[in-house]
Amino acid sequence: MQWPLRLAVCMFGVMSVTGFGALAQPFPPAQLAPASAANSALSAAQLDQLTAPIALYSDPLIGQILTAATYPLEVVEAQRWLQDPANAALAGEQLAAALQQQSWDLSVKSLVPFPQILQMMDSNLEWTERIGDAFLAQQDAVMDSIQRLRKRAAAAGALTSTPQQAVSTGDQDIQIEPASPDMVYVPYYDPNVVYGPWLWPDYPPFYFLPPAGLIVGSGLWIGFGIGFPILAPFWRWDHWDWRHHRLDLVPGQLAGRSGPWEHDPSHRHGVPYLNESVAARFQAQSEAARRDVRGFPTTGERGTAAPERGAGEGPREAPAGIAAPSVRAAPPSVRAAPPAFESFGERAQVRSEAARGAASRSAPAPRSAPATHSEGTRGGGGGGVHR
Repeated sequence: MQWPLRLAVCMFGVMSVTGFGALAQPFPPAQLAPASAANSALSAAQLDQLTAPIALYSDPLIGQILTAATYPLEVVEAQRWLQDPANAALAGEQLAAALQQQSWDLSVKSLVPFPQILQMMDSNLEWTERIGDAFLAQQDAVMDSIQRLRKRAAAAGALTSTPQQAVSTGDQDIQIEPASPDMVYVPYYDPNVVYGPWLWPDYPPFYFLPPAGLIVGSGLWIGFGIGFPILAPFWRWDHWDWRHHRLDLVPGQLAGRSGPWEHDPSHRHGVPYLNESVAARFQAQSEAARRDVRGFPTTGERGTAAPERGAGEGPREAPAGIAAPSVRAAPPSVRAAPPAFESFGERAQVRSEAARGAASRSAPAPRSAPATHSEGTRGGGGGGVHR
């Protein structure tokens, strides 16, 4: 179903933003295409549908979003952490110091200074899972999709340099960088308008609603919300090599690491991969890391079902408002992923795992698990998992 809203927002206006609750709103589920085979590559139309809401973001921000999307559970945990008023009030060096204490992947930490993006990803968790797994399965095609949409926006006259973002072209690819070295602005636009006539009627573009209070103009294309100051330790660690289809790590930003970005399945915490080929590469490592964190012995086959609960132990209760995770028996080998584009437990299981991790921060994780012991919670969740 095509979302009826058509926006043309003021290009240079400073937009007002209300509290975090109004920063993003979930899009109707029908906006995403139906599920397809778990081992099939996504078409250009399906990829454009997914990349449409972020293709006109600055290059460093897109890198952070796509890599963080491969760790959906940590995205949920980071959003929960940010909902604590004490954490939300942190800024500058205090925020950087607090984030250094968290065990999330760098890409997830890098989104905390942009609370509206983190909330958009948490509120639209199905989109987050889909685009993250698409990036793992088809990185070249995802990058081509972003460039394809940028070129359409430029041809439509919508993508030009502004006081917020600098647009340039090199090697026939379009780069977008923040115009200021100290401030980042997040663009807002209607994909149905900014790219010209949409080419894929069967795959209408995914779309993030703008913040409440955004000043809407007439006849213009892209608007920007408030600016967010750069948090140096968590910015510009990624660089796009569009020509060679690579996302590179910037030397010096990651303790001397450089070269192409690589997915770290230990930060996936067992969340199933939607694509079978990606699951074959990473699922066993993800499951093993999850079990190690929870204190289970590593002997035996990876991916085996968790130990049964002991006598007298009732089912673990989920926090109020959080759906309890479903129980899934896993085969001795890699656990099969759900069909492509099927959200993990319809997103309830990802959120439940985040809640369980948060609750476990107050209790030490067991170091061994007798046959009669319960599975246990993941020690530390988003804030205390240590590899």
